[in-house]
Order: sequence, then structure tokens, then C-alpha cells
Amino acid sequence: MFYGRERELEKLNNMYRSNKFEFAVFYGRRRVGKTTLIREFCKDKNAIYFVAREASSEVNLQNFSNDVFSITDRNKMENIYFQDWEKAFEYLGNISKEERLILVIDEYPYLAESLPSISSVIQAHIDMKLKDGKLFLILCGSSMSFMENQVLGYKSPLYGRRTAQFRVKPFTYFESIPFMDGYKKEDKAVFYGITGGIPEYLSKINNDLSLKENIISLYLDDSGALYEEPTNLLKQELREPATYNGIIDSIAAGASRLSEIASKNNMESNKCAKYLSSLISLGIVKKEIPITEKVSRKSIYLLSDQMFRFWYRFVFPNMSLIASGFGEEVYNAKIESQLNSFMGLTFEEICKQYMYQNIKSAPFFFGNIGRWWGNNPKLKRQEEIDLMAYEGSSAIFGECKWTNSLVDTDVLNDIVRKSRMFHYNHIYFYIFAKRGFTEQCIKKAQSMGNVELICFQDM
Repeated sequence: MFYGRERELEKLNNMYRSNKFEFAVFYGRRRVGKTTLIREFCKDKNAIYFVAREASSEVNLQNFSNDVFSITDRNKMENIYFQDWEKAFEYLGNISKEERLILVIDEYPYLAESLPSISSVIQAHIDMKLKDGKLFLILCGSSMSFMENQVLGYKSPLYGRRTAQFRVKPFTYFESIPFMDGYKKEDKAVFYGITGGIPEYLSKINNDLSLKENIISLYLDDSGALYEEPTNLLKQELREPATYNGIIDSIAAGASRLSEIASKNNMESNKCAKYLSSLISLGIVKKEIPITEKVSRKSIYLLSDQMFRFWYRFVFPNMSLIASGFGEEVYNAKIESQLNSFMGLTFEEICKQYMYQNIKSAPFFFGNIGRWWGNNPKLKRQEEIDLMAYEGSSAIFGECKWTNSLVDTDVLNDIVRKSRMFHYNHIYFYIFAKRGFTEQCIKKAQSMGNVELICFQDM
């Protein structure tokens, strides 16, 4: 069953209907659904789908030849291959001169690794012939740094040729809901937290099992589908997985400053920054600064991949116990009581998504939403604000509480106090709660007039 990606499909189909040369670039982390999206688009269309291998240029050319001829010349004799890639694209140029044809090259970085000149070959054929025909070319890759620099980047031979680019992102919580039919809303939020909205992971949810049973089956069993997923991904993408493993583990354990992360991994800050940059390019780590600042020395590093955050917090430290068959015991003793704490950051992300989704009904139109932290000069102490959005003289200050107790006036009073550190003419408050609000909090919010109390069940 195919879910979501309506905007991307609409854009692709509009491009397809142009009936002229189109060139789309797809990139995003592994398992995010790039291939599924492209195959859904290609369904019932005249399309060649080639997946490059970690192999020689010759092997890739043979496989490419087979995939091309299987669509364009079904009567071709076996073991007939293009002489070289130049001839391959010349052939495709002739075929697509009058006929609409989609050509997908998936795992493009593998092909480029086996033949570094392939981007120049494609660029030359686009400029000489393809741009005047009806080919719809799609290049797709999971190495985001490669796709951004070697395909989309200014120094790439292909720079300026693409007609669209799609950075395929994980589903939001709201986009993930169809995968979790039949569960309580709070369980759906936890499922989102442990999968990070990655379609492949969401598809592994067994709707006949409870939340607890799914977590044990997927993560806390040494034959589980996601038991070794992060380490397998690191091995696929990076040359020093053990080093990256240590860096991710230190962030999951609470280290957020560059100096802290470097110290915990016994390396110099400059060297550590390079490793962090690679993890950022893969979408595993993110670098944040307070939302109100353009450049800041207060930058911190967090795990942007929710599944990685869950795995390194609960699975990685307990792998020996899990391998010994104590998965359920690990859940009961080390996970169940910590889920609310783990869900704090996930709930902040869901609230941020909710604010974007409902931006038209917000008191003003804002650009970015983010966290804020810094010094309170009056109280001479550090303060944090879960969510903040601003535009011109207007600002929204938000707090997100994933707790089983009702949110009381102390939370509202606290965010009002924090807002006084800033100087905006029009101030609004959003308080998000897992379970709801006390009568006193509701009455105070109503009396203030600029407060939105939002219960998760109503989101």
C-alpha cells in the first residue's frame, strides 16, 4: 500500500505532462522512501528503472543495457550490450526524440564511483541532444553530500541542468498516521518517536501486536528487523563506523556541545567537527542555534533521526541482555518507565509540525519555528523555551509537556515570565499537553486572551 507523498507525485506528474525534457534529482537518507515514490510515479508509464551496483563500470553498463533493452527492444538477442556509456545515451536520445520515456538511475553515487566521468557524459548528451527531446531523466541517491555537491553543486558538470529537485524527508507524525491504524493516539505518537517517520520502519509495525510487543519484536530481539539497523546503516554509508558510533552514542547520552562530544571521544574538536558534518549530511545529526540568532557560539548538536535517538538510548546499551534473550525484561525494567522522558523531544517535534500545519489560523504568518536557549540577564541563569516563532514585532512562545498529569498554571506563568526577556509588541502563548489542563489553567488562559491551550488528543 502506498501512502502520502501527494505533493511530490503531483509535481512529477505535472512535469511528465509537459512532454519535454525534464531532469529531476532525488536524494534523502536510506529507507526514507525515495525508490517507492519513484516507482509509484513510474507505474503504468514507459519507464526504464536502473539500479546501479557497487561494481565496475563494465558490470553496471551490462546491467544498464539489459534494463534499457528490456523496455525499448523486447526482441533483442541476449548478451548484446552497449559499447560504452556514450553509445547508451546516444541510443536513448534517439528513442526519446519523439517518444516520452522515463529513465531512472537509482543509487547514482555507485555509478559515479565506478565511472567518475559519468556526470560529464550525461551533461554533454543533455546539451547536445536530450534537451530537445522527451526524455524524463531521474537521478536518485542516498548519499546526500554526494548528491548535493556532485550533482546539484556549482562545480558539478550537471549544475543548472536539473528542472526539479526533491529532498525526500521522513514523514511527519500526521503523515505517519495511516501506518498505525487501530492504535490509541498516544501509542501512535510513540510509534512515530521510535521510527522517526521513516516509511520502511513504519511499514514493519504489526497491527496485530501491542505497542510493547512491537517494540520487543522490532528492537529487543536479536533477530528483530531493527535490532541492528543503525549500525548497518553506518557501515553502508561511512568508512569508520566505530568512530561515528562513539560520537552518536555520546550525543544520545546527553553531550551536545562540540567540546563535550570531542572530549568523550578523545579527539580534537576540529577533527570531531568533520565527523559531525558527515552525520549531518546523512540526516542523522542536526546542528542547532537559538531560533532568534543567525550566527551563534551557542550551537549544539542533537540527533535529528528519532529512530537513532531511541536505539542509542535503549537498545545499544542493552545489546548483551537482548542477545541473551531478555528483551521483554529490558523493556519492563529500562524502557517502559523512561518512555515519557524519551518522548519529550519527539512531542516538541510533533507540536512544531502542528504549528506549521495550522499556520493559516495562527495569529500571524511566521517563517521558522525553533527552540531558544540563553542567559536570562535579570535572573542571571540559563533559560530554555521549547518552541518559539516570530515575525517582525510579533512572537509566539510555546511549551510542550508530555506528562501524564494535567498542566497547571505554573507552566503558563513560567512561559509568560520567560517571554519578558524579549521585546515584542504582540505576544502569544501556545501550551501543548499530552493529557490536558487543570481548570485553573484553563480559566487563566481565557482571562489572558492571548493563550492557546492545545491537548494532544485534539491535534
